[in-house]
Amino acid sequence: MTTSPLHIAVVGGGIGGLAAALAVARSGHRVTVVERAARFGEIGAGLQLAPNASLALEELGVLDAVRRSAVAPPQLVMMDALTGEQVAALDLRSDGYRSRFKHPYLVTHRTDLHGALLGACREHPSISLRTGHTVTDAARTAAEVRLHFAETPERLAADAVVAADGLHSRLRQILVNDGSPVCSKYVAYRGALPVSSMTGAMAQHATTESVIVWAGPRMHLVQYPVRRGELYNQVAVFESDHYTPDGDDWGSEAELEERFAGTCGTVRDALPLIARDRRWPLFDRPPLTEWVHGRIVLLGDAAHPMLQYLAQGACQALEDAVALGQALGEHSSPEDAFAAYASRRTERAASIQTNARRFGEICHLDGMGAVMRNQLLSGRGTEDFDDVAWVWTPVGDLQPTITS
Repeated sequence: MTTSPLHIAVVGGGIGGLAAALAVARSGHRVTVVERAARFGEIGAGLQLAPNASLALEELGVLDAVRRSAVAPPQLVMMDALTGEQVAALDLRSDGYRSRFKHPYLVTHRTDLHGALLGACREHPSISLRTGHTVTDAARTAAEVRLHFAETPERLAADAVVAADGLHSRLRQILVNDGSPVCSKYVAYRGALPVSSMTGAMAQHATTESVIVWAGPRMHLVQYPVRRGELYNQVAVFESDHYTPDGDDWGSEAELEERFAGTCGTVRDALPLIARDRRWPLFDRPPLTEWVHGRIVLLGDAAHPMLQYLAQGACQALEDAVALGQALGEHSSPEDAFAAYASRRTERAASIQTNARRFGEICHLDGMGAVMRNQLLSGRGTEDFDDVAWVWTPVGDLQPTITS
């Protein structure tokens, strides 16, 4: 940076917010992260980090830390949840994969990724972290933004603000006012359990390091190991017949059992081991074209919440962060930097949002649709990445520019 460093406030201390803070600080600016929770943390279970995310993590300087606990699966495998037969597989350790994507495909626990980002932020001298600060308003002038908080009359003045406050973003509602996220009528039950506690056929099944997707009519099950193979992550997803926009009694455990009743033995064996303490309704939004509002810009789920069928939610937030850091390293004006960042990211994020919905529809086909899907995919080679390469390869390939 040849100009004076800016003070950037990042609202939200999740994966996207911490990655943004790290990228912005590494581009030469001062950052304050404000998080509404009493302490920094992440909830959920496993997540997949495709090579575009590994590249972003390398750019942020935390890939090695993430790899210490992550698993590099040998394959992505689609199975038919009803018949138990393999539909298709992609080889993630082949020469074809390595020559095309360069960076590893990883699976990790959300808390492990969050912890790596949090540790790097705590170590960076230009990043300040504040918890227990719930943003209620953002007063904008031509020169700054002042954040208001529910817990204190204190105001935080910053040259610009990054809204990384998630799916139910308060700042998005202030800026865009486009209503609530859209519920897909699908719900997930998910969790990771110690492999050492598993017995019988499931214990043997869990020894594979592959990511396995069991696709079925209006439902699917995802399985893979995390945390050095010590935990086994499982996510059961299904469409509820009892969804109501204002209700909270749809997508029950009884409906979970009913939806998966006709699946093969391996899937049925997995159901009792899936965490039931919380159900997760699945939301997204239509793509948003305007991410920039003066000196405030949206990032991650606040900008582009997406369904999980391409496993790109966290990956796209990491791409956002790197692109934002690069733009702030190239432009002295936050408005110009935000415009450059949005120009680079909006079209790609929108395409992945839209195609995630489509892939979910393919995964959940029934009857003849499922038969045709299986026939088409079964002829694919294990190194045929053409359909997914555009997802796993960022625009401009995120060429490294951050060095500090």
